[in-house]
Amino acid sequence: MHTKQKAFGLLLLFMLSGVQVMTQDLTEEQKKLLEQSQETHEFQAETGRLMDILINSLYTQKEIFLRELISNAADALDKIRFLSVKNPEILGDKTELAIRIEINTEEKTVSVTDSGIGMSKNDLISNLGTIAKSGTTQFIEAIKGGNVNLIGQFGVGFYSCFLAGQKVTVASKNTDDDQYIWESQAAHSFAVSKDPRGNTLGRGTQVTIHLKQDAVEFAEESTIKELIKKYSEFINFPIYLKVTREVSKQVEEEPEQQQDQQENTDDDEVKVKDDDDDADTNKKATKTIKEKVSEWVQINENKAIWLRPKEEISDDDYKKFYKVLSKNSGEDPFNWVHFKAEGEVEFTSLIYVPKRAPSDMFDNYYGKQTTNLKLYVRRVLISEEFEDILPRYLSFVKGVIDSDELPLNVNRETLQQLKMLKVISRKIVKKILELFQDAASYDDEDEEDTEEGEEDDNMAETTPEEQQRLKDEKRKKKIDEYNEFWKEYGKNIKLGVIEDSSNRQKLAELTRWYSSKNATELTSFDDYIERAKPGQDSIYYLAGENKEQLLASPIIQGLLKKGYEVLLLEDPVDEFTFQHLNEYKQKKLVNVGKGDFKQPEDNDEQRKKQKALKKVFQPLTDWWRKLLSETVDSVIISQRLIDDPIIVVSSESGYSANMERISKAQAYSSKAGSQQFGKKIVEINPNHQAIQELLQRVKDDPDQETEEMAKVLYEAALVNSGYSIPNPEKFASRFYKLFNSALGIDRDAPVKEFEVEIEEEPETSSEPPQSDDGTKWEKVNTDDAKWETVSNDKRDDL
Repeated sequence: MHTKQKAFGLLLLFMLSGVQVMTQDLTEEQKKLLEQSQETHEFQAETGRLMDILINSLYTQKEIFLRELISNAADALDKIRFLSVKNPEILGDKTELAIRIEINTEEKTVSVTDSGIGMSKNDLISNLGTIAKSGTTQFIEAIKGGNVNLIGQFGVGFYSCFLAGQKVTVASKNTDDDQYIWESQAAHSFAVSKDPRGNTLGRGTQVTIHLKQDAVEFAEESTIKELIKKYSEFINFPIYLKVTREVSKQVEEEPEQQQDQQENTDDDEVKVKDDDDDADTNKKATKTIKEKVSEWVQINENKAIWLRPKEEISDDDYKKFYKVLSKNSGEDPFNWVHFKAEGEVEFTSLIYVPKRAPSDMFDNYYGKQTTNLKLYVRRVLISEEFEDILPRYLSFVKGVIDSDELPLNVNRETLQQLKMLKVISRKIVKKILELFQDAASYDDEDEEDTEEGEEDDNMAETTPEEQQRLKDEKRKKKIDEYNEFWKEYGKNIKLGVIEDSSNRQKLAELTRWYSSKNATELTSFDDYIERAKPGQDSIYYLAGENKEQLLASPIIQGLLKKGYEVLLLEDPVDEFTFQHLNEYKQKKLVNVGKGDFKQPEDNDEQRKKQKALKKVFQPLTDWWRKLLSETVDSVIISQRLIDDPIIVVSSESGYSANMERISKAQAYSSKAGSQQFGKKIVEINPNHQAIQELLQRVKDDPDQETEEMAKVLYEAALVNSGYSIPNPEKFASRFYKLFNSALGIDRDAPVKEFEVEIEEEPETSSEPPQSDDGTKWEKVNTDDAKWETVSNDKRDDL
């Protein structure tokens, strides 16, 4: 396939470029002699081979032939309709403009018939006998700019028939000529002759494809119906398919059958004859039979509502079309946007946001990207698999794009100019984000604008308190609706912040987070800023495994006590999102789990106090840092601890506790240890008695027990700060020793076996029990140790 495509591409490049091959080293005199003596020849080609290369290079799917034939038929109907505007008599008696498709399962043929303009004998030879000759292009040139939109302008779509057909027969009748038949066998040659059947079409064209052995699936009604709905559902003309169904029918029984039934009745049966019986005898007996009937059924009943003005479309119409588009009849969309874009590229688009996210949306997020948008050109589906039309994070939206002027290559499956596609993408993304912003906005001014003119009379009759209550209810309803949207697509918006730098701030406005203010309700960045303390120039956040753990973290104790609000990030992707966002509306996003965090309201008095505390506790901090030098970068005096004696945070360039946890959970994570994640920073609480006691012990020359206490305290702080202990077995050993000391036991006391007295049980006899009457007992079940009496016969059997 690739070799054919390359050969065909080189041939087209050479033939269409108009380049003359000249030898650059010739002198002027030699060039003149060359021109006088050269011979000119036409390129020779094996037509069948060239046609095979052409067809298989342009099209990759056999099913495309039906789309191309329907599109050609629609063009023919458009032409006759355009001409009938000026000359209504051209339609004659055949006023119906439709496309009819018929299948013959026995002969394995598919026929597509239209009542369009038809082709004369010369048209058949010229248009079908010349590759890349388009009758549509000639028609557009002939009307010189007339306002008509036609699809086929390249003249190669017809030849896609040979993908599925070994033979193609075309019967056509033009108003200016008789009915002729064009026929070709495997595209090697063609024949044209007058139709011996006469004028059977009236006007129009019938294309009959004799299917190949490997394409007989196209002779099935279900396959053709599915392809029509897929590619041509919104063609402007009705498409009928001749279908066969089985019906029940009442027919009269033959006289012989009636006689047989009468003879089978019992002669001895006595009947009472009355008037009703006389009436029954006059009725003829009937029976039910099954027979097959054929009928024409319109397949494309759904209309392309995106081409209608928005003012003419109701919400119910939009919802019904969504169910057709999404093949989901059970649920309405969350919202939709319908717009017409003008400028560099003109197109119409209708985009829907489903209420529920697909369950497999993130199964292969960074794999091959596909979207749920369908590209139509004049109602004909061109492609439903895009890789660049929308960013990945918006892959859940569904909809259609329709344009009359998109430049397409000859196979209509790929856009020629990627710049056009980028323009379409940019405009669609803008409209989608505007739709999201409208859903996320709940300002009172917006509500008043939407309600103005609708409920003024009702609102005037209510009290101010009632008006406020109604506004609050509507505001809460809109917040709840958006929170449901965020529940379904919040991760997509966060990924958009990471991936889409051009729309990062717009997407940040759509985000919602939990916070220390209310851990059960979502809040926005704007709401956080509105509640912030005067002069607060940062937005504080902390990432972790869950909200409850974050709220109990000693890292935010100081901030909460001073009345600051902290956003709680519990989704693994949250911290990545904040790192890419960096700031929001000139408010810096600050991770309070980092060691470089500066406590707000840090005045001169506090700085002096901090300096004094640092000097007092320097013996302890220096000693502790040296003790933990393998994993700790520094030990400092904390300004944020309230109840806890110690916390562990990451350095400015190191991994936070949350990021370290996520990284270690990866399948291909490295085992490099602290070198990979960076050394930690230990913050101690100078007001805690345990820290003060440690300081005193360090001054008094610390012993081994003091070192173990310091290490246990550090490792407990690791766990409390969200990190994992690197050597849990060593931590357990140290903890047990300290526990011994706390109980007054020697910390290194050996573990001795606990001795216990065992009571002796009475011995049981292994001899069988004896009975007074002389009965003999034997052991028959060694497992159960049970004895039973056994007779002599049974003993012999055993």
